[in-house]
Amino acid sequence: MSLRAALLLIAAAALGGCGSLGPYATLPQTAVPGQPAGQRVGICYNTLRSSPAEVQAEAQRECPADTAAQPVDSDWYMQYCPLLLPARASFVCVAKK
Repeated sequence: MSLRAALLLIAAAALGGCGSLGPYATLPQTAVPGQPAGQRVGICYNTLRSSPAEVQAEAQRECPADTAAQPVDSDWYMQYCPLLLPARASFVCVAKK
């Protein structure tokens, strides 16, 4: 196998593996007027591989036990989430009723 083919194979494996990462916590967006008050949680995720239920479940794990993760916004700023998980969903942890 040539060096070029080996490098291409390694690069493809690395990119494929990174894209399989599940959603994970990051910094949330800052609150804007009109959004509910409470602890905020940000979740980075891949829009092609992660279901809304997976993102919601990860946000719920980051919220305190007596609260529910309520989605408030999403964005695609690369300074918070890497290229292979470019989307960021922001949630507010609101008290359960």
